Amino acid sequence: QLQFVESGGGLVRPGGSLRLSCVASGFTLEPYAIGWFRQAPGKEREGVASISSTRTMTMYGDSVKGRFTISRDDAKATVYLQMNDVEPGDTAVYYCAAADYYYLDPPDDYRYWGQGTQVTVSS
Repeated sequence: QLQFVESGGGLVRPGGSLRLSCVASGFTLEPYAIGWFRQAPGKEREGVASISSTRTMTMYGDSVKGRFTISRDDAKATVYLQMNDVEPGDTAVYYCAAADYYYLDPPDDYRYWGQGTQVTVSS
């Protein structure tokens, strides 16, 4: 089955940090742009960050700019999301997915979705 497997979520206090990982299962990363998305209860899935297939370009959702960093290691088939200075509004299930071209929202053209990893920001 072609999908990502996300990990690294958990409970973190406001102002803390967390590093999420997603590993590609059944395919290689090289041809794809990779995006991180999140979905909070009762809300639509939103784009958090995207990285181009060449690793030279990144883009971020307005709410996470300056706090989150996306990176990828194609040799390990792994994409990371470093989350710093987290806020309660970052609480959501986080997913990664692959696209044939570099963009972020809407997530319609992304595929290989995993089950996600829960991030909860609370004191």
